[in-house]
Amino acid sequence: MRRKRARQEEAADIDITPMLDIVFIMLIFFIVTATFVKESGIDVTRPDAETAVKQNRVAILIAIRDNNEIWINRRQVDLASVRANVEKLHAENPQGGAVIQADRQAETGVLVEIMDQVRLAGVGAISIAAEEK
Repeated sequence: MRRKRARQEEAADIDITPMLDIVFIMLIFFIVTATFVKESGIDVTRPDAETAVKQNRVAILIAIRDNNEIWINRRQVDLASVRANVEKLHAENPQGGAVIQADRQAETGVLVEIMDQVRLAGVGAISIAAEEK
């Protein structure tokens, strides 16, 4: 009688170690394959466009505020240092392009100068962000 009870108690234990191993492997898999969203760090009121298309491979995100402040990677930069910053970011990810988020009230001249600096930095794929209608 005593032997039966001992065997039943042993059979009631469940080893969850393999399940924990699988859960941790899945967690690592999801962390490694996750896509992180890049943000400029400031709010920009983008103009509307009917032909706006979402870009998937964005390496460099440049924002222009309504008072013509330039922001790259959540840092305010000067127009003279845009090229150096873009060259550094482009060297880290040569396949990605650049997206410029210009506010509706930003001056077109500043936008054109930034586009020129981005091209001089070696980035060929430049997009201008807009809101979909």
